[in-house]
Parts: sequence; C-alpha cells; structure tokens
Amino acid sequence: MTSNREIHLASRPQGWPTEDTFRLVETEVPTPGPGQIVVRNQYMSVDPYMRGRMNDVKSYVPPFALDAVLDGAAIGEVVASEAADIAVGTTVLHGLGWREYALLDAAAARPVDPTIAPVSAYLSVLGMIGLTAYAGLLEVAAMKPGETVFVSAAAGAVGSLVGQIAKLKGAGRVIGSAGSPAKVERLRALGFDAAFDYHDGVRESLRAAAPDGVDVYFDNVGGDHLEAAISAMNLHGRAAICGMISQYNATEPSAAPRNLALVIGKRLTLRGFLVNDHNDVRAAFVRDVSGWLRDGTLSYDETIVDGIENAPSAFLGLLRGDNLGKMLVCV
Repeated sequence: MTSNREIHLASRPQGWPTEDTFRLVETEVPTPGPGQIVVRNQYMSVDPYMRGRMNDVKSYVPPFALDAVLDGAAIGEVVASEAADIAVGTTVLHGLGWREYALLDAAAARPVDPTIAPVSAYLSVLGMIGLTAYAGLLEVAAMKPGETVFVSAAAGAVGSLVGQIAKLKGAGRVIGSAGSPAKVERLRALGFDAAFDYHDGVRESLRAAAPDGVDVYFDNVGGDHLEAAISAMNLHGRAAICGMISQYNATEPSAAPRNLALVIGKRLTLRGFLVNDHNDVRAAFVRDVSGWLRDGTLSYDETIVDGIENAPSAFLGLLRGDNLGKMLVCV
C-alpha cells in the first residue's frame, strides 16, 4: 500500500471534454492524522453534473481546480484509521472519488452495511441517485395516482428509477424516452407503458405515446425534450427539472424550448431541484426502496467500467449515453 493513482483535471474543456481533459497522476498513499481515515475505494460514480464543475463559473457547487484531483461519490473499505468511531474494515460512503485511496475526516464518511446489497448499490438505487428519483417525482412534481408521467433519458440511472417508482405509486401511464432501440426495449421490460427512441422525433413520438397529454414531466435532458413536454402537458402540469444534459457541452445557447409562453395559459409549474434539499424524505425513501428491492418489484441497472485509469472514458461514455442505468467505475 504505497502507490496511489488519481485523476486530475488537466484543462478546462470548451464544448465536449476529451481524454486530454484528464491526467492520470501517481502519488503516495496518504497517512491519516487524528480523526482521519484512509479508504481504499472500490467503486466511484461519474455523473452528468460533473461536466458543469469543469467550467470555472459560479454554481451551486464549486468548480474543479485545475491540476488537482477531481472528486465525487465513492464507496470503499477503511484500510487505516485514527478515528475512534470508524474501525479498519468498515465500508463507508464518501465524496472523494477519482482516486484509489482517499484521505478524509471520519465525520465526512457514512458507514454502510455491505451485507444488505452489493456495495455499488449505495452509489445508485440506495444512494443519491435513488433519492433524486424518489424526491423529484413525489415531492417536487407531487405526482398523484392516475396521472400520466413522462421521463426523459429514462434508461439512465435516475430516469429508470423514476418510471418504476411512478408505476409503484399508482401512475396511470408512464412514458420514457431513450437513445437506442435496445434501451427502449429495456424500458418496456421495466414496466413503462410506452417508450420511444428520441432520434425518431421527440414531439411526434410523445404526442403518439400520450394522446391525452402529460401531467408530470421528469426532465433530465432539457432542450427539445422540455419543449415537447410543455406542448404535451395538461392544465396544471408539473415538471421536475433534474438535469439538462443536452446543454452541458453546448457552446451556443439552446434553440429550445421556444414555447415557454404556454406555461402561462396552462398554469404549469417548472421547478428545478437539488437532491440535498430533500433529505427530510430520506427515511421514507429507504423504507420504500428497500422494501421494493426485497420483493423484487424494483430493478436497477449498472454499467461498470474497470480501472481508475478508465474513469475519464467512463465519464465521456456517460455524456454520450453509452450507459444503461448507473455508470460506475470499479476502482
């Protein structure tokens, strides 16, 4: 335990990142001080929001620093500890991914039980991803039984859970968009009532899938998807704006939506949200999701890339939509 590899931000991308945006750096394994632990990361998460942090702009989370290691959600085993309340061998969830070994204050780590589920699940269905889907659909969009729900990027980590949770909570009809015929078939297998490939035309496909309109839209994409949803939404429809991946690498302003005036007459609610604002529903989320996992009514997909050296490729693949479900790196 002497060598530690980590991924640094080598340059700030203009438009799409490339492999040259990142740099693999070898360092020494850190030594913990009082109250600290060292974690051997097992899995790390790559997420769309990380693209925004590569820009040097003010946002809800600070930008990544140039020539420094990136960070993000990770899970691993404690291999050294100078903290009284976390022993060596404990599995912990924390925020210092993009490296093989992480040094952090014990207070910044959350011990988890690795016997309940595969440890990777704490980075997806049992973690921030699952809570995002649960809170966004039920708290932000306030979905009611019998309503029609449309989910964009529905084969992704969040979207695939949103659609299933909507069905489990009594939605009348659930529709998803995805980026390939194989992903469309996966959505149907997960219980979506209708699904379409957005390359076939979002507005036309959504109109055919939701002839009676949409009550709730869970937005992961923005752009033409948001425009199509606004046109399809019923009176007093609600949209939970989780992400806008179609715009993260854009160098020019988005051409859509061009129909925001419809928000007035339809009395629509478009509400952006961050998952950390909804920790008050975590207990209900854990209760419901753990129960659904136990009885097999909720499924989740993972796309796993091996090796810290391949973390940049995993991130770029995520932006291209190469993943089914949650994109993870097995460190």
